[in-house]
Amino acid sequence: MDNIFDELGVRPVLNAQGNRTLLGGGTPSDTVKTLMDSIEDYYVNMGDLMDSVGSRISEMLGVEGALVTSGCAAALAYAAAACMTGDDVDRIEQIPDTTGMPNEIIIQRQLRIKYDRTMSIPGGKLIEIGDEDQTTVEQLEEAIGPNTAAIHYLAPGDRNPGALPLEQVIDIGHSHDIPIIVDAAGEVYPTDKLSSYVKSGADLVAYGAKYFGAVNSSGILTGRKDLVSVARSHSFIGFEDSPVRSFGRPMKVDRQEVVAVYGALREWLTMNHEDRFASYEARIDTMRNELPQFEGVTFSDYPADAPAEALMLTIDPEKAGKSAQDVIDELKDGNPSIWVRELPEEKSLAIRMLTLKEGGEHVIAQRLREILG
Repeated sequence: MDNIFDELGVRPVLNAQGNRTLLGGGTPSDTVKTLMDSIEDYYVNMGDLMDSVGSRISEMLGVEGALVTSGCAAALAYAAAACMTGDDVDRIEQIPDTTGMPNEIIIQRQLRIKYDRTMSIPGGKLIEIGDEDQTTVEQLEEAIGPNTAAIHYLAPGDRNPGALPLEQVIDIGHSHDIPIIVDAAGEVYPTDKLSSYVKSGADLVAYGAKYFGAVNSSGILTGRKDLVSVARSHSFIGFEDSPVRSFGRPMKVDRQEVVAVYGALREWLTMNHEDRFASYEARIDTMRNELPQFEGVTFSDYPADAPAEALMLTIDPEKAGKSAQDVIDELKDGNPSIWVRELPEEKSLAIRMLTLKEGGEHVIAQRLREILG
């Protein structure tokens, strides 16, 4: 691995930040890699494979429909398109020109992130409601009209107390026959989150499959069978195995990625997550034992209100002589480059174990001794 990085002139990264697309997503387990390799012996009708895997995922999650996509962003784009066109083939082929069809997707200001722009790819028009402090029921009701195609919701929602809760949004939307699209990208643990949004009444829910151990360029769309079926028509496989000229052809996945999603989800749903967190805690303790008490630096488990998966360093710059951001920058500047989670509000950084390769904690401890010693 070092040789190919040297050949390409790029620095390898020790990822203690988490499942981030910029860093390549995640690392599939040996079981998933073996499954991906096993499919190399034969080609396959991708339509059959996509439908079979979608059906198996639906069964595993207890939802009506599921579709493998090229990431959560693609799932959101397909979801928006499905809500705008329904199963009207003429409208499907008209996308991204949404003239003459409902194309507005309502979104609360408190729940906006840059990824919601993906719903504009098929021609969706994002209608922002609320202000910096809150969104009211009246504002949501007033925004709904004849051009409303869907209401977007960023899960889990409680990250901003000013936003309307999902249950209320579902009730209001459904009272107007408007479907709800949930961006639940990383909401994969506890594992019931992979089905709870649909079971609560959301119509379409998008996930990033990298968060449960599949490859970076994969995701799933779950929800109502009829809408998932329309999303399939919009997708690359709908383009390939039917006469429909849908917009999603660039968002293809290969056969290895499809089986990786299936295998990773099966593994994620059946693994002992208590053992997984116990392994993180053991590595956190190892790091803590390898680090001396630095002036102005406090160690704690992260997060504080859930099973620990990271070691958090809170830094008083006046006593330590460096800020948390200074330490983060110096970690990045080394070789290998070390990326950690930035927690600017807490003047802290978190060294996360879930994406850090075994033994990486020793390398990071040594680097911290050099930086803070």
